[in-house]
Amino acid sequence: MRGVNRVMLIGNLGKDPEIQCLEKNISVAKFPLATTETHKDKNGRLISQTEWHIIVLWRGLAELAQKYLHKGSLIYVEGRLRTRSWEDRDGNKKFATEIVADNLIMLDKRNDSGGSFTSSLPQDTEGLEDFNANDGPPADDEPTGTLPF
Repeated sequence: MRGVNRVMLIGNLGKDPEIQCLEKNISVAKFPLATTETHKDKNGRLISQTEWHIIVLWRGLAELAQKYLHKGSLIYVEGRLRTRSWEDRDGNKKFATEIVADNLIMLDKRNDSGGSFTSSLPQDTEGLEDFNANDGPPADDEPTGTLPF
């Protein structure tokens, strides 16, 4: 039986996309995405929980991100989970789980005043400081170059 590795998220960018151009003009973008779920506790109070995900876009999607996405943009992203491991400079084993996206839809609403997009970043930014663009080795999806973030 074949497995299924699909992820669908709607959330806000925690930072502007970081874009890199590799060999043969292959573009790659990486950014954190916040998804927030809200539920009521047993006393009826609203409780929000924000999760942070690392999104990786290749080629045309990376160029789209560079052109149109910014911190706070609301997007729908679909892709697959990829977990990779490496040893840091001190010999400690590190792990990263990322969503390699193959579909992206911008969900921001246009302003009436000129076509720009509006969005809002979730108030809960706990965990965003853990996103470090220089943490870890290059992605292994593309053998044609190295990914410095």
